Amino acid sequence: MRTAVAIRLLLFTFVLMIFSHGAFAQIGIGISVGFGPPALPVYEQPICPADGYLWTPGYWAYDDGDGYYWVPGTWIEAPQVGFLWTPGYWGWGGSGFLFHEGYWGSQVGFYGGINYGFGYGGFGYEGGRWDGGHFSYNTYVNRVNTTIIHNTYNTTVNVSETHVSYNGGTGGVEARATAQQESYGNEHHVGPVAAQTQHVQAARSNPELRASANQGKPPIAATAKAGDFKTGVVATKEAGGEYKAPPANAARGNTAAPGNEARPATENRPETTTEAHPAAPASNHASELQEHKFTPPNSGNAATDKKYQQQQDKLTAKQTQDHQKLQQQQEKEHQQATAKNYNDTQKQQMEQRHTQQTQQVEQKHATQQKQMEQKQAPRQAAPKPESHPAEKPH
Repeated sequence: MRTAVAIRLLLFTFVLMIFSHGAFAQIGIGISVGFGPPALPVYEQPICPADGYLWTPGYWAYDDGDGYYWVPGTWIEAPQVGFLWTPGYWGWGGSGFLFHEGYWGSQVGFYGGINYGFGYGGFGYEGGRWDGGHFSYNTYVNRVNTTIIHNTYNTTVNVSETHVSYNGGTGGVEARATAQQESYGNEHHVGPVAAQTQHVQAARSNPELRASANQGKPPIAATAKAGDFKTGVVATKEAGGEYKAPPANAARGNTAAPGNEARPATENRPETTTEAHPAAPASNHASELQEHKFTPPNSGNAATDKKYQQQQDKLTAKQTQDHQKLQQQQEKEHQQATAKNYNDTQKQQMEQRHTQQTQQVEQKHATQQKQMEQKQAPRQAAPKPESHPAEKPH
């Protein structure tokens, strides 16, 4: 087992050497940001450049040095027939905002309930569908030159005016993945293609796209082709909401200090402190996950403590089972990769998927632990009213 873990760690180190820091800022591996991204800007979609290109909406990415920066929406050629794009999204993870990477697959999975527009209204995709090996575009939400592209249809889509860019926390979208959406995320899928990675790197290197410079209104909102920020670009019409700069002492990178407008709801915050706590080091595989340590129950009542301990033991057993199930799944995929002699790109995509799976499980378990400890925390008795001696009559 130790040898297998060591091999996987070496493989992942190799992947780290291949990808630049900019790529990982987009992928969001191990990144926990203490304040939410700005609202999504309002913009028009550029015309589809050619048949077979699918729309990938713009979003706010993050870099330790420059903060949030806008990745313009763009048209991308699908990696294979039948694949659709599930956009990435920012979600509150219990101690900070984490980015959930987008992916290509046969179904559109959960993307935080975020209304990215152009067919991505929060759940599923209404901008088009695959039909007989060709992609048909819904011209109600997509700009397509019908004199060139004939595989189109027009179906009305309810368009929301919400521009919130993150899930959870105060002010975030209150949406949860359905069982079906979760199953889509577990099906065969691949990460962003090379053109998307290059597109993100180009956005990161453009100072005008940083939120600190454009105040939530990026000058380039969308492009006709990935990485081309000069021809076929579309400017932002207006910011999606009031821009709130992060506080001067806002933590960046792998920290989890909630900012002002992005502070989580009361029930998700520890009541004893408002200090920032560093996020736990990111784990890349289920085999590296450690068992969560619960605070021993101390209610002052032996019977209650016994009950609480049983609840903790039950949750620990369930989380251990989750770890083992995911580990077995990832081990099987590593064996398949060896047997099928995966190339570097396939290995990199597999490692990205395993990292995303592992972090999602860890976020889920951390939230479960916090909720249980808050539920079991001793409740302070209300202070008794002070008694005052009766005043003597004058």
